[in-house]
Amino acid sequence: MAQSNPTRRVQHNRGNARALRLNATESERKLWAILRKKQFAGVRFRRQQPLGPYIADFFCSTADLIVELDGSQHGLDENVAYDEARTAWLAERGYRVLRFSNEEFLKHRDVVIDSISRVILETCIPLPEPPLAVRPSLKGRVE
Repeated sequence: MAQSNPTRRVQHNRGNARALRLNATESERKLWAILRKKQFAGVRFRRQQPLGPYIADFFCSTADLIVELDGSQHGLDENVAYDEARTAWLAERGYRVLRFSNEEFLKHRDVVIDSISRVILETCIPLPEPPLAVRPSLKGRVE
């Protein structure tokens, strides 16, 4: 029996993650516009982050939070079982998974954002923003 090569799997996941970032759904693009660059609750999210054998849509390491936006294919029986096993694997490692449908996000964006915000506020304290650059003193200058 052939043994699995963990390095190969990580490289494969990274390649898949890149492809997923390039082919984001409308919902993923809109949520990423809200979460990116620490503009949401002062915490950093990563998009299409490999975690073990899986790729999380959005991952916040500060809160150990994973946000998944699911398309209609996730409602199929075989995909429901896969998603449940995946969520169990992630939960065993201390991650909290929030799962929303693309349709739910598009129709009830505020509810989804509030849910994500509540989890972040419950689980972490964001790092303070670095101080703004200090202007040099103008004292003693002759004009």
